[in-house]
Amino acid sequence: MNIQLDHLLVPSRDKIAAARQLAELLGVPWSASGIGPFAPVYVNDGLTLDFDQWDGPVPNIHFAFRVSEDAFDAILARLQAAGIPYRSLVHGPVDSKVDTAHGGRIVYWNQPDGHQWEMLTVSYARAPAAG
Repeated sequence: MNIQLDHLLVPSRDKIAAARQLAELLGVPWSASGIGPFAPVYVNDGLTLDFDQWDGPVPNIHFAFRVSEDAFDAILARLQAAGIPYRSLVHGPVDSKVDTAHGGRIVYWNQPDGHQWEMLTVSYARAPAAG
């Protein structure tokens, strides 16, 4: 069976600002309007993040993006240029460092609504291939 994640809803206090910020950091297209009430960010040909406006409490969600080495460099440069604090540990202090302890590079940053974004070049969440 081939199952692929198609889209996720991302609750936000300001869906337009949140969608725009993520799209600009990742260097991907977005729209202020989409199907229904959403502001979509087109992460790739198979995944859309649909930012939704919420008036009540917004739950904090962790999103991880696996990217190439070149994309990592470009996104990190955009984080730095935007002055967005980032860190090397998931629950660590803002240290403006890159974690290299898992065979690749990783950084974390928080979106104004509290969502935590992770960018990594090598997935540590995948089971090693059977040998």
